[in-house]
Amino acid sequence: MGYKVIAPVGDNLKALFVGIKEFPTEMVYLIAPKANNKEAHELAAKLDEFTIKSKILEIDGNIMDGMFRIFGDICSLHDEDDLIVNVATGDRISTCAALSAAFANGLKAFGVMDDMAMMLPIMKLSYYNELSENKLKILKHLSSDDFTSLKQLSEKVSMSISLLSYHINGNYKYKGLKQFRLVELKGEHNNLYIKLSQLGNLLLKGYIKRYDKKK
Repeated sequence: MGYKVIAPVGDNLKALFVGIKEFPTEMVYLIAPKANNKEAHELAAKLDEFTIKSKILEIDGNIMDGMFRIFGDICSLHDEDDLIVNVATGDRISTCAALSAAFANGLKAFGVMDDMAMMLPIMKLSYYNELSENKLKILKHLSSDDFTSLKQLSEKVSMSISLLSYHINGNYKYKGLKQFRLVELKGEHNNLYIKLSQLGNLLLKGYIKRYDKKK
C-alpha cells in the first residue's frame, strides 16, 4: 500500500515525480486552480502511464479558502497516516496554502530541492484535535463578516455566558479560542462582541466534512 499524495498544480510539476520516487504512491490528488486545469489533466495522463490513479480537484475562487475546504474533504475519506502532501509542485500562493492546510490537519509534508525530497517539520498533531466539541460548536455559529454579542451567541449555542467566556478566553491550564487566534473580540457600550478571525474561518471550512464523518 502506498500514500495518497496531495499536490497543488503549479509551476514545478516535475517535483511530483521526484516525490513519487521517494514515497510509494497509490493515488494522487491534484489540486488545481481553474487557470491550471489543462496542466492538471496533462499530469493526470502522465500518472496514468505509471498506473497511478489520480483525481483532479479544482479550486474556483480564493486559493486559501479552497485549499482548506479540499483538504477537509480528503481528510474525511482517509486515515491521516495514509496522506502526504507534496508542496513543491505548486506556485508560491498554492504552495503556501497547501503548507498551511497540511499544518492545520497535522499531515506529513515535503518539499523538493535539487531533485531530492525533503521532509518539512510539521507537527504530527492536528490543529482540530486541540479544539473541544464545544469550541467547535461556538465557531460554527459565528460569522467572519459580522460581530455577534455574547448574549446572542449564548442563545444560539445553548451555553451560559460564563461557559462561553471560558471557551473563548481559556484559563491558566487550557487555551481558549482567543489564544488560538480563531476569533476577534471587541467591546462596545459595556457589551462584548465576537466574530471569526480569518484563521478561524479557514479552519472551519476545512472542518465541515470531518465533523460530518464523526456524526
